[in-house]
Amino acid sequence: MSPTSRYFKEVINVSGTMTALGSSSVPQEVINAMNDVLPWFVDMVDLQKRASRIISRVIGAEAGCITACTASGIAIGVAACMTGADMAKVEQLPDTHGLKNEVIIQRGHEVWFGASVPQMARLPGAKVVEIGDTTRAGAYQLEGAINDNTAAALYVVSHHTVQYGLIELKRFSEVAHAHGVPVVVDAASESTMAGFVERGADLVCISGHKFLAGPTSGIIAGRKDLIEACLLHQYHGIGRAMKVGKEGIVGVMAALERWKRLDHDKVRKGQEQIVDRFLEGLKDVPGLNVSVEPDPTGNPIRRVKVQVVPDIVGLTAFELAMELRNCTPPIVVRAHEAIDLNYFQLDPCNIDLEHADLVLREIKRIVGLSADEKRCIHARLPRQPNDADLLVQSLQGWVPD
Repeated sequence: MSPTSRYFKEVINVSGTMTALGSSSVPQEVINAMNDVLPWFVDMVDLQKRASRIISRVIGAEAGCITACTASGIAIGVAACMTGADMAKVEQLPDTHGLKNEVIIQRGHEVWFGASVPQMARLPGAKVVEIGDTTRAGAYQLEGAINDNTAAALYVVSHHTVQYGLIELKRFSEVAHAHGVPVVVDAASESTMAGFVERGADLVCISGHKFLAGPTSGIIAGRKDLIEACLLHQYHGIGRAMKVGKEGIVGVMAALERWKRLDHDKVRKGQEQIVDRFLEGLKDVPGLNVSVEPDPTGNPIRRVKVQVVPDIVGLTAFELAMELRNCTPPIVVRAHEAIDLNYFQLDPCNIDLEHADLVLREIKRIVGLSADEKRCIHARLPRQPNDADLLVQSLQGWVPD
């Protein structure tokens, strides 16, 4: 039992590195680094300089800085593209009078990650310009949208985006750069950090608390001149409301150095053991069809897809996923497609074999409930659920009595 367990309720996370679940389990060496700095005063700009050197070494960018999260990184990065390192312009935002203020984005990249990506670009005052359709965009459309008022082009790498028919990052960057337009990449959940700079990102925004397993934070890496502008916004402009503390910066520094040393092959072998355990444990469960799916954006992980046949199970994938949340401790699966496509996924990244066995036992227990017990589950849940409406309903009245 954790000594601070009175402050929280544990969740078994087979969903992935999700912000809504606390993102990741922070390793002890990162916790130790954060604890070491907490009692002391430091020069925050000097600390950012030290972080920049580590970011350069691990990610391969010219420079970098630490901010509160990837979402704040997008807002600050867009702001930097509009103002450069001109303090008068930094202080002027979100008023963009006299500044380049248009940010181009492919329509298929306008996704919701807990908030809207375009909203993050609008925070510093930018006007978002869409190109293409949801499932189709071409370089000619990007070129046609660039004008004298274009400040940046924003590219999103995420499992939420459309995965076909859009402009690939390298080509997107080539077109933007031909017109002197910097490219800002949102790569919050991506573990292949160095590849984005190599493919043309002028600024890339990465989560410090997902695959890196650091504290809640974001990394902005890229061109030295734009990173200098980012730091001005972080401490003296719109990013002041998104600043990160000394423990956050040191935590990311330690997480980056740990990532560099990590035996990634060993980590993947451990994850594959869990995937195999899930496959073996569910293969003979009536009404559950299990298979393995690779990560859609190329992260080196595989997840188990659990397709639910409601006529056999007596529950939909949504209902099964929701009932797993009622377990003790709650089990949260990766259920993005549960309502519409009747399947969920089991992510191996944040559990061990003991937790995997617990997940298997609870899935089998729920599938094996009586017809009367399953009717009670039906009665508790909406008949025509919608993710957006369910979110709003879950937040209404959240303040405790």
